[in-house]
Amino acid sequence: MADFLLLALLAGLGVALVSGPLGAFVVWRRMAYFGDTLAHSALLGVAAGLWFSIAPGIAVIVICLLMAIGLLALQRQQALATDTLLGILSHSSLALGLIAMYLIPGARVDLESLLFGDLLAVTALETLSIWLVAGFVLGLIYWLWTPLLSITVHEDLAQVEGVNVGLVKTCLMLTLALVIAIAMKVVGVLLITALMVIPAATARRFAISPAQMAVLGSVAGMIAVCLGIAASWWWDTPMGPSIVLSAGLLFLVSLARRARQQKA
Repeated sequence: MADFLLLALLAGLGVALVSGPLGAFVVWRRMAYFGDTLAHSALLGVAAGLWFSIAPGIAVIVICLLMAIGLLALQRQQALATDTLLGILSHSSLALGLIAMYLIPGARVDLESLLFGDLLAVTALETLSIWLVAGFVLGLIYWLWTPLLSITVHEDLAQVEGVNVGLVKTCLMLTLALVIAIAMKVVGVLLITALMVIPAATARRFAISPAQMAVLGSVAGMIAVCLGIAASWWWDTPMGPSIVLSAGLLFLVSLARRARQQKA
């Protein structure tokens, strides 16, 4: 296997591995729109990195984390409905990022790779970074698993039981921002949330417990990555969209299987 293809596979599997349990909480807590907002802000992070001569990866992580903190602060004020607030920030950050890139003097930016991913261009260092972040995030989710489930089922009851709801929610938001920042290279800012939501939704059809759904979500994501890379290699299709489409096809298969079981 060519080195660049092996790196692409390893990077994609690393993102899929951590997207399973994180995507489960995104589905349970209905945070897909929140994920889209953070994903769109990643483009602003790339522009900030180019403007201030900072490594794009670091700039994206910083901007995504700042956006997550800002969203948490704005949600607490309750001046606007959450979906309205997310809609405003999501499209505004995307538009601001695009405009900022076009205003950078002499900059040559491959906008298509930022929007839809460029997995074949991933480097060994980026792949290692993805796996390090994935390991950190998985460890954090394992440590906070019970509190996260508690606030997902019933926040008020969790608070009565002594769970620091604000801290746990902040950790979840920051973790989501961190994963979105590293996943941009794999599927691009427009498709990142799909890689979290679709495998988790597929796993929901088969899982009988929260832990099982988290594991099956990772498995479904990894299968989608392998199928997407294979389809891209054989039919010369864009790799990021191919991965997301493969995840969508797996979800359709799960729907068909569930319908067949109900008829039986």
